[in-house]
Amino acid sequence: MPIRNTRSTAGRHHSVDRLSGPLVALGLIGALLCAVVLLFIRFADWAGAHPVAAVLLALLAVPVLYVLFRAMPRTRELRRAARAGMAQADRELADAARATDLAVPSAAAVQDRDTVRLVPASAAVHDGFTTELPDPEPDFTDLDPDGFEAAVAALCERDGCTDVEVVGGAGDLGADVLATAPDGRRVVVQCKQYGPTNKVGSQDLQRFGGTCWTVHGAQLAVVVTTGEFTAPAEEYAAACGIRCIDGSALTAWAEGSGPAPWSALLTDRG
Repeated sequence: MPIRNTRSTAGRHHSVDRLSGPLVALGLIGALLCAVVLLFIRFADWAGAHPVAAVLLALLAVPVLYVLFRAMPRTRELRRAARAGMAQADRELADAARATDLAVPSAAAVQDRDTVRLVPASAAVHDGFTTELPDPEPDFTDLDPDGFEAAVAALCERDGCTDVEVVGGAGDLGADVLATAPDGRRVVVQCKQYGPTNKVGSQDLQRFGGTCWTVHGAQLAVVVTTGEFTAPAEEYAAACGIRCIDGSALTAWAEGSGPAPWSALLTDRG
């Protein structure tokens, strides 16, 4: 049974998601500012009663703040470098895919005993990274969480990845599947087996984005779900260079009719 496609509900929730995101952000900023003011007032009262301890605490805080200040630009540089490397690899893959399309004739001759029949090039040429399966794809919604991660790992291995490893579980820090793509990039995949009423939100993407680059050394970060992504989640993923594979894209990938996450066709489609 194919995975259910719930894209028809996306339009109704899109405007609500776009309004709720800024309102939540403003509420969090206001709460943070109030907390900072209250903390400063409490600290001022405490410092007036314990001036020596306050001076010692301030002296200890200076090197900590200095280290944090120096680390922030370095973190931004690492993220920019990761995104630049991904963009360069995507451009090279796109150029290679276009060159392959130009080199393929408009029709391919197929010899079948004494009969020659012409097969359209679109049927003879695939995207170069996925393989059409003779059997129906698995129903990912019927699998348990471990089975879903194993199924995604099997897809990666089927379509040319090496060093495929399922690492999901307690303490996985957001990574469920690790692999090396056919083009050599390190792939880090997080699997979200969600139903049609539970979409992958921006907080899920933010938690994954906080570990996939720096902790797991991803050169291609992917979130695969059986459901859908909210609009803020897709915006965050686009800003950080994370590939989002929803239920319909996962079905197409499994059937062999759609590209794998590392295919240049995803970049071409925008």
